[in-house]
Amino acid sequence: MLWSLIKILLFVAVVVALTIGAGYIMETGPSVLISVGAYEFELGPLQAVLAALAGLGLLWLIFKLVGLLLAFFKFLLGDETALSRYFDRNRERKGYRMLVDSLLALAAGEGKEAMAKAAKAEKYLQLPQVTNVITAEAAEMIGERKKAEEAYKALLTNDKTRFVGIRGIMKQKLSEGDTDTALALAQKAYALKPRHEEVQDTLLKLQAEKHDWSGARKTLGTKLKTGTMPRDVHRRRDAVLAVSEAKDILDAGKSIEAREAAIEANKLSPDLIPASIMAARGYIDKGKPRHAARVLKKTWEMNPHPELAVAFAEIVPDEDPKARLKRFMELTKIQPENPETKMLLAELNIAAEDFPAARRALGDLATTTPTARSLSIMAAVERGEGADDAIVRGWLARAVTAPRGPQWICDNCQHTEPTWTPVCSHCGGFDTLSWRELETSELTMPTGSEMLPLIVGKSAEETVAEAETEASDSVEPPVEASADTVPDGSPEDETVLEGKVAK
Repeated sequence: MLWSLIKILLFVAVVVALTIGAGYIMETGPSVLISVGAYEFELGPLQAVLAALAGLGLLWLIFKLVGLLLAFFKFLLGDETALSRYFDRNRERKGYRMLVDSLLALAAGEGKEAMAKAAKAEKYLQLPQVTNVITAEAAEMIGERKKAEEAYKALLTNDKTRFVGIRGIMKQKLSEGDTDTALALAQKAYALKPRHEEVQDTLLKLQAEKHDWSGARKTLGTKLKTGTMPRDVHRRRDAVLAVSEAKDILDAGKSIEAREAAIEANKLSPDLIPASIMAARGYIDKGKPRHAARVLKKTWEMNPHPELAVAFAEIVPDEDPKARLKRFMELTKIQPENPETKMLLAELNIAAEDFPAARRALGDLATTTPTARSLSIMAAVERGEGADDAIVRGWLARAVTAPRGPQWICDNCQHTEPTWTPVCSHCGGFDTLSWRELETSELTMPTGSEMLPLIVGKSAEETVAEAETEASDSVEPPVEASADTVPDGSPEDETVLEGKVAK
């Protein structure tokens, strides 16, 4: 802008000078008299014009000579020149070519080649924030973890690359199993970039593994605010964290705080079975059985589960079997065609010693979709109706090898958990357990297969001890098994069955 203004002013000055000169020539006549000291020169109009042009050319030459002299002095002082700029551009072209080659080698899986090209690019370009990233990735590719760690540490010195360095070291510590250091690094990375989805997920997973439920809930809230998690998923997982926090509070002996946390978790996600059970027990402790029943029925309507029936039985723990059967009708009338409802109603009728009603309640479940639990119930019905021992042994033999039915199964690794947990013990997945049937048969019995003794009134400890004894008996060949033997997961033990036959 300034140079353009100067050129305009010079043009105006030249025009003015020419105008004045022309006027002077017109006033003085056809010749121009130039007086220099004792000499006088008389020039004609054409000669005067040529002399003016020569003067301008001489002035331009003087300016160029002065500029050349200044450039020479700058060269001596080490300033940039055209020659130095040429060499700099040449180095820059080589550097960028090496940088491109290193990226292509990295993409092609040639780690050593990528590291070599990155080193040359760094020599030409002096861009450690780029070449160190390539070096770290290439070193990890070929298994040189120490070299990669050095490159990541070099990135920590620059504000622009600090996050990349922290994230790289964090991933290394995770692969090494050093979750404590990884958690600290994840927190630093999260502080630098709270909107980074991968860092959010890693931090959430590590906080859940370390039982830092309050910190995990804050991270979950950030995921909702930044739009990396849908609102319905957030409510579900927030409930998972809330019920997990309630369990830890309960283990610490703070029953009141645990009760309130469980009720909050149930409000966040009514379909979460553990939250419903804890909330129901909290209402029972507060002397609000109707609230407890309402919570359990709402969850049963969404997902019938045997542990819900156990909690429903705890509302009135000392009632007789017939009264319990009558009270459970308000639960069993919900989703009456569900297999869980049919088996529950059959078990309640067995406890009330109404074996024909138990058979009607079970229907054809033992033949159409047989499971260890439904077959064990059928064996109990046959024993209660006084059937031959061979028939009872036939049902028990089928129960040994039958599918186990729904279990807590991880959606990531298909690992089976005996009870619900927020984090899978096998793969570390958060909120990945679902109540469903495993595609391949497992020998572990589902949680609800021992439910009937709990509903009848037995303690959980007695049930577990009986289940272990029955499991050891059930592995014998069916032809040698006693008619009084009941496999693991059967609804009644040997004493109960014998008592029913005697009656």
